[in-house]
Order: sequence, then structure tokens, then C-alpha cells
Amino acid sequence: MVENRAVDVNRVFIGAGCNRIVNNVSWGACGLISFGSQNAVSIFCPQSAKILTTLPGHKATVNCTHWLPSSKFAFKATGWEKHYLLSGDAEGVIILWEFSLAENKWKYVSQLPKSHNKGVTCITAIVTSQTEAIFASTSSDCVVNVWKVDLPASGGDCTVTCLDTLSTGLKPMVTLSLAELPGSTTHLILAMGGLDNKIHLYCGETKGQFVRACELKGHTDWIRSLDFSLPVSINEEPHNLLLVSSSQDKGIRIWKMALCDSVTNFDKRKAENTLAYYIKGPVFIAGLFSYQVSLESLVIGHEDWVYSVEWQPPSLTENGSCYQPQSILSASIDKTMMIWQPERTTGIWVNVVTVGELSHSALGFYGGHWSPNADSILAHGYGGSFHLWKNVGNEFDNWKPQKVPSGHFAAVTDIAWGRYGEYLMSVSHDQTTRIFSSWFNEAKLKDDYDTWHEIARPQVHGHDINCLAIIQGKGNYRFISGADEKVARVFEAPLSFLKTLNHATSHLHDDLQVDVQVLGANMSALGLSQKPIYVQASSETRDKSGNDGFDTLESIPDAVPSVLTEPPIEEQLAWHTLWPESHKLYGHGNELFSLCCDHQGKLVASSCKAQSMSVAEIWLWEVGSWKAVGRLQSHSLTVTRMEFSHDDKYLLAVSRDRHLSLFSIDRTEGLDQISYRLITKQEAHKRIVWACSWNPSGHQFATGSRDKTVKIWEVQKEKSCVHLLTTLPAFKSSVTALSWGGSHRQNDDGVLAVGMETGLIELWGLSLNKYEHDLSFSGPKAHVLIQFDPFMCHVSSVNRLAWRNAETNDESDDMQLASCGADHCVRIFKVSFV
Repeated sequence: MVENRAVDVNRVFIGAGCNRIVNNVSWGACGLISFGSQNAVSIFCPQSAKILTTLPGHKATVNCTHWLPSSKFAFKATGWEKHYLLSGDAEGVIILWEFSLAENKWKYVSQLPKSHNKGVTCITAIVTSQTEAIFASTSSDCVVNVWKVDLPASGGDCTVTCLDTLSTGLKPMVTLSLAELPGSTTHLILAMGGLDNKIHLYCGETKGQFVRACELKGHTDWIRSLDFSLPVSINEEPHNLLLVSSSQDKGIRIWKMALCDSVTNFDKRKAENTLAYYIKGPVFIAGLFSYQVSLESLVIGHEDWVYSVEWQPPSLTENGSCYQPQSILSASIDKTMMIWQPERTTGIWVNVVTVGELSHSALGFYGGHWSPNADSILAHGYGGSFHLWKNVGNEFDNWKPQKVPSGHFAAVTDIAWGRYGEYLMSVSHDQTTRIFSSWFNEAKLKDDYDTWHEIARPQVHGHDINCLAIIQGKGNYRFISGADEKVARVFEAPLSFLKTLNHATSHLHDDLQVDVQVLGANMSALGLSQKPIYVQASSETRDKSGNDGFDTLESIPDAVPSVLTEPPIEEQLAWHTLWPESHKLYGHGNELFSLCCDHQGKLVASSCKAQSMSVAEIWLWEVGSWKAVGRLQSHSLTVTRMEFSHDDKYLLAVSRDRHLSLFSIDRTEGLDQISYRLITKQEAHKRIVWACSWNPSGHQFATGSRDKTVKIWEVQKEKSCVHLLTTLPAFKSSVTALSWGGSHRQNDDGVLAVGMETGLIELWGLSLNKYEHDLSFSGPKAHVLIQFDPFMCHVSSVNRLAWRNAETNDESDDMQLASCGADHCVRIFKVSFV
């Protein structure tokens, strides 16, 4: 039995999108990239294009992350065994994390004691020595805090102390940058910019308070990004510090801070009244030196707000000294990212590289970042997507797009495995449907779990999508989705997807139709339907008279569906992998909420949001003709979940009205007639019932509720009722998802996966009274097999759980469990019985 065996759970895949917030992404000196995904901090490796882990701890949306050291200080972190990460959220909380390179493990260090009163908008940091770093944080509460981090030399925990708190008046700052002043190792300069269109400079010591130095005027809109360079030599003048700033006025400005005379002969009041002060710029004193700030260059090139600017990370020369390249990366909401460098002869800053997303569906970039060795650049966009380019050229620059992780950027509401478990489909409130699959890799035949990717985006909609059902049975792949509209939509796989799936999984099943005539689909310019592109039509040239070269609202670019021989990048997914819509199902009076399909692929059941019995009825649809063949009335509020039994004889429904309903479904052979009747309706729980799941090999089922309980029931055919077998011990939070998985052994009642509102997942082994020869049986029992590590789980409510359909020829005891949640994540776990 399962209870005598240990259970091991491993992470197979995480799919998640990036929060659509400026300053959300950071590229660390260790080569890993951090970003916020709802309340979680996610870590991904650009080499493997895989999200490695998510860090739980925040209770609100993660606004910003910052590595310590970041890619900017990679030259100082060559021997570091531990790296650190700072993350700030929408409630003002900042958390410090520790990452051990040797053990490849994460550790929660501490939550900063003096957090902000409102959302954190930016974190910046500098490494001053091997054992010390300074960082600053700003928030919507118009306060900037400066902190010192003491890093342990060997072992022990790092400590964080607050050096100073600065009030910025009535207008909050949204961006910060810190640097060490030239000529001084103890004095720092802090630049901040925000809603008053000015750059404010503050000076301070590494152990003392910060005082206002001066302000820089020039931008005509909000300051969006600031970044200091390392000290550089300009026109043979040593000790120049450069500051680059970007703004919503579409401009980029480069400011120079030059080291002036010592302070002994310096009179600040007299200097402020000189003509040089007004021509060259303001002067300020820090320690024993004075500094003059002047505008070095004004860079114009973007056509919309410039959200981020970043200096190319410094590099070490052969003699061990540090070299700061004269190169700036900028990212804008105009969908482009640019690299700027000064011309050798004139010194004028010009655009030398432009990359961006040319597809019609993109809505611009929120930030751009350099890799530590400056051979790659990363952008994150409005659609929660990443875009990575790598310079693969030898003598000349040649920036090529690279694979990156992808996922939803809003709550994922439903998931379903493909008919044979070859792919996982998910729907979300980000108004998209996505397909994830493991990509066949001959180099990893023994373990292809590491190569999961998003391979298609069948539906890009105009309403939040709430539910999904994959049509079972033979024939072409089809699915039905329900969104915040009264219509359910049916989609059918195009030829381009079938061939792409063949490349991904290395084989297709025989029962798939080979005469699919639809190659792909186009998005309607002003509607929600996706129109088919036929194989014959795709080869014909279209007459595009009138609007040649212009993208208007009525004429949007045609999709170019093609067979993908390697995992696609965002530009391909967003536009060229749509499925055509084949049918619309009208009938419900409110927004769709739940869908399910029977195992034979003949019936689909649907429900919608409801507050009365007439609206809460369940509709039955016949697959193929898509006619309504039944309207089942029982509940008085929204039916939250439905599922057919393994033999399709029963339909189980649970509702917000705290009741469960069981319907019998009878099909008359040969006459295509369907009869149904309500067997029983009874109160199942004391609060909303969120989840239900059938035993895959019996007539038992489980229900889960907001009352923190899971109950196991059994259908009693003779009495036409359901009987409560057992109630699992109370959980610590609401139960929001259930999935009952079968097993490879005969004398085993399967494994029940339980997902909770906190994001945690547990597996339970069940022993039910169905083996008459078992004399030692003393009644139905349930026992915990394993509680998932919180670092592997969701950080918000688990919305759905689904066991992967096992192939009949698979003799392994390993099982795979998929989950989705409100934290924007789709996860796949490998469950092994050791």
C-alpha cells in the first residue's frame, strides 16, 4: 500500500509572467534574473530559459527586486560564495534573501524592521567592500530610506541597519541611484527622481546622514530612471562621475560630475553667484572636495516614455583594473530597446543597436537590463513577457533573440491535460489560453522534464477567461473555454499546431485527423472571434490595396502560422499560434464559470455565475452538433465545479450554496438520446464548496470547501443517494482545489491532491472499504503522504489541480501533478514513490 512507501516530490516546471511594474526585474552578478510574479519573487536562469524557483514571503504584489551584488558589481563579486536579493512589495515590506552558490539553496534572512507605509517603488544598492553594502529604497509614502548591510565574511547571518530617512515632500520619488564619489572612499552620492521633474542629489558618508547637495533641472516630465556609472576619464580629465537619466518626456540626459578644487579655498555662496554656476551647472561640497555638475549630453531617439536606462556593467582589464564602457541601454514603451555610444571623433551619443518587438500585439517595454558580461540584454514588457537578445557576432554586433521563460501575467483560473497527457493547457484572467509541453531533446532522452516550454497560445481574448475543458475521445484536438461573457467558445487545433506538437513530443497518435485543412487563425480587428486561415489560402498572395505599409485599427497584420522546429519566442507566440474558433455556444444568462467534458468526448457541461435557481442551471451540450441537450436545475447559486465519473454514468456538481448534486446520465445506444435525472442534492459543507473530484476507478468522490474540510463520499446505487465515508482532519486554510489520481497498483485507492487558499499543496493516501477479502480493514482511512515544501508551492490560492493522464505503456510508479493559482503560476511536479 502507498502508506508504507515514502513519497518524493520534485519540481518539473514553473510557468509565470512578470508583474507589469517598472523596476520589477534585476540581473544579478551570479547570472540569475529575479522578478516579481504576483506575491512571489521568481528566479530564472537565462541559459536554460527555465524558472528555477519562487520565493514565498510577501503578502502583497512584488513591486521591485534588486540583486546584491547586481550585474553592475559583478567585477567585485568574483569570489563570493553567497549572493543576496532584496525585494519590495505594494505594502511597503522589504525582504532580504540569501542564495548559496555552492548549495544552490535559498534562505529567508529577514524582513527589514522599518518598512515603508506604502508600496516600495525602487531599490538601488552599491557594494562598498567585501563585507559591506549600502542600499536605498523609495516608496509612494514620499520617504527614502538608506540602509547598510553587513555581509558575513564566513558563516553567520548578515545584519541590516537604517542609516538615514529622507522626506521628499509632497511628491514621491520613483527612481534612485547610489554611487561612491570620486576622490573619496567614505562619501556617497544619492540621486533621486520622481514626480516633480527634477533630479535631487544628496551627499552622505557611509556611516552618517545624507544632506541635500543640489537639484538638476531639464526634464519636462516625470523622471523614470537614474543610473550612475563608475568614475571615468573624459577628455583626459580623471575622476568624472556620469549620471544618466530618462523621463516620460521621451528624452535621455547624461550629467557629468567633475571633481573640483579642495574645499579649503572654496566659498559656496560666492560660487553660486558666479556666471560659471549658471553656465556649467551647480556646485556642491562633499567631505574635502567640491564637485560641479553639468549636462554632458541630451539623447533623443525614442518616440514614447523611456522607462529605464542602464550603464553597461564595468569589466576587468588584463592588469586587474576596472574599466567602465561608454555604453547605455535604454528601454521604452515605444516597443524598442536601444544601445547608445559616443562617436569616436565627435563624442556625440548615437544609437548603435535597436532591438524590439515589431508585432502588433506588443504594448512596449517596462525595463531593460544588461547581463554581467554585457553580451546579452533583457527587456520585460506590458504583457508580462521577457525578451532576450544575445550578441552572437564576432567582428560585428549581431543581436539574436533567445528563448526565455513565459507564462500568465494574471491569476491562472483553470488547467487541463491533453488527451494523452502530451501537453498542458491553461487559461487566465490575462485573457489568454496557453499550451505548455515538454520539448523532445535527443540529448536528454532519459530526463526530458527540464525542457518544458510554452509552445502555443491558442486564444487571445478580450475578456478574462474563467474555465476550460479539453474535448476527449477521438478526432482532432479541440477545447472549449468560458470567459466573462455569456458565450462558450469551441476551438479546433490547426495543422501548424499538430506538426509543431509532433516536433515537440516526437510522435503523434494515430487517431488524429490527417485531413485538417486549417493552417492557423487570425485575430479579428474589432471582434473577439479568431478566423481560420486555410491551407490553400495561405499560399495565395493577397491584394492589400489601399493600406500598404500602415497598421490601422481595421487592418492588422495577418498571422503567419508555421511549423515550429524549436520552442517559440514571444513574438511568435503572441500572434502566429492562434487556433480557429469553430463554434459559439449561446444559452447562459451570465458569465461562464465552470466547464467539464465526459471521458468519451460526447457531452460538455457548463455553468455560469448565478444568484437564482433559474440562472444556476447546468447546460449539457452534445459534442459535434453543439446542440443544447439538457438543462439541469438543482442549485440556487453559482455551480463552482463539475466533473463526470470515470464511466460517465454520473455528473457531480458543487456550488456556492454549500450543496452537492449528483445527476445520472443515460445514453440510449443507437438513438443518440440522452436522459438525465437528479439523484440527490444535499448539504455537503458549512461554507462554499470550491472543489470536487471523482475516484478514477470507483464511484467515490471528494469535496473541498471554505470550511477547511475535505469529505469523501460514495454513491449508493440501491438507495439512490450518496453516503459520507470519512472526513479528513481539518486543514489550516480553505480548500480550493482537489484532484484524485489513480495508481499503477491494483490494491490502491489512489492519491488525493489537496490545494489550499494559502498556496500549499498536500498529498493524501486513501484506504476505502472496497476489498472484501481484506480482513484487517477497519473502515475508511486517510493519511498524509507528503506536504509540499512552501518554496515549491504557490504563494496565493491554488485554483486547480490535475493529475497527468498516464500512458498505458508507462510502467513507472512516477506520477505528474499540475497546478495553477492566483499567483500567475502554472506548476508541474513529479511525484515518486520511493
